[in-house]
Parts: sequence; structure tokens; C-alpha cells
Amino acid sequence: MKDWPQGYGRRVLAEVDSSNAEALRIAPTLTGPEWILALRQTAARGRRGRVWANPEGNFAATLLLHPDESADRVALRSFVASLALYDAVSAATGRPTGVALKWPNDVLLNGGKLAGILLESAGQGARVRHLAIGFGVNLITAPEIDALNPGAVRPVSLMSATGADVGREPFLDLLAPAYAHYEAQFTTYGFAPIREAWLDRAARLGEVITARTTHETITGTFETVDATGNLVLSTADGHRAIPAADVFF
Repeated sequence: MKDWPQGYGRRVLAEVDSSNAEALRIAPTLTGPEWILALRQTAARGRRGRVWANPEGNFAATLLLHPDESADRVALRSFVASLALYDAVSAATGRPTGVALKWPNDVLLNGGKLAGILLESAGQGARVRHLAIGFGVNLITAPEIDALNPGAVRPVSLMSATGADVGREPFLDLLAPAYAHYEAQFTTYGFAPIREAWLDRAARLGEVITARTTHETITGTFETVDATGNLVLSTADGHRAIPAADVFF
């Protein structure tokens, strides 16, 4: 672990209900960032409370931070986390070919979903005191197709797509320094360089995509991500800035 980032704690749990839940439970007892790697989760979850399939050998970990920032700023760390995953996957395979980032929080490999990110927080008032960033990566096995939501991107695994056999702790050794690099960039220079780097790696930029919010479906050309992290689509009715949605290709 010679490249492990300074100041970041690390713990490996044989079993836990959810690494995000565990992170928020222990948050009041910690003052610095802490990585929690779960070798088995009994109640893993994804965005909007969806069940997250986590077969044996796949990667499930959470980074606990203590940002003391507004919720809007904290949410931008989904882009920080995406860039870290991009670098970790590229390092694990020895090449970035085929890796792309899907708004708001997925990593694609050869067009299939390889990884997802889940941010959960705790705090008082308008400030977020504790942030749990959950990372799920299909290192060995991809979930069954019938376990997916209709229209979702097909899942892939790192092993099936590239032949790379990467263990969970070695993958964490790649992910942690990558995250620390982008976190330092974010806290020092703000969202602008993170946004630029993310757009350079974005899937379907300039193409027609569909965004489904909780109350409408919007189809348009993916133009950019704005300075607050919104997805910007050019539609028949003009430009739309979308703060939260599921995206379909």
C-alpha cells in the first residue's frame, strides 16, 4: 500500500448490511476520511432505494468524508468519484479504451454498466456534516439481466469484458489514491476542472438521449453538464437543465 493516500483510514469488513450505512453509523466517531471495504453486504442498495446486486467477488466500498458544506456542493462529488473510478478501471486493465462516464453516476465499459456510485449524507440544517460515497463495481460477475429496471444499460463485468482478474483489495489500492487526487483538485480549484475532465470522458456527449425524472420524460441532444452539475439537453422546446434523472440511450 505504498501509494495509499496520506490521512485516509482503511478498514475491511467480512460482512455488513451496507457499507454506506456502516459509514454513517461510525461517522460521529471519526474526524478524517475513512474507506470501508465490504467483502459481503446483506442489504446493499442503489439510487432511489433500489436493490443493488452484489455477487461474490465484486467490489463494494464506501468512502466517508466530513465536508461541512452545502448539499449542492457535496452532490458534485459524484463527478469526483466518477473520475476516480475511471482512472482505477483504466489502471486495472492497463488501458482506458472503452471506458466512459454516464451522467449522473455510472461508469460504462464497452457500452455496458460496469460501476455505480451512491451518495448519502447526514447533517444539521443546510450543512452536510458527513458524506458516504458508495462504490459498486462488477469486477467478476455482472447481475442477471432480469434483475434490471426496464430500459437500463446492460451490465458487464471487468473480467468478462477485458479478462482482467482484479481482487477487491487491489482495486481499492487503485481507487483510493485516484479519489484523493481529484478530491484535492476539487477542494483547491472548485468544480470547473472536474467538470472539464468529466466531459472529456462523457458517454454520448453530442448525441440524442432520454432523461426520465420523477414526473416527465425529456429527449434531446446531450450538450453539456453545467456549472452546477445539471444535465443540459437541447430539445425541441429549447435548452433544459435537469438536476436529477435516470438517463437512457
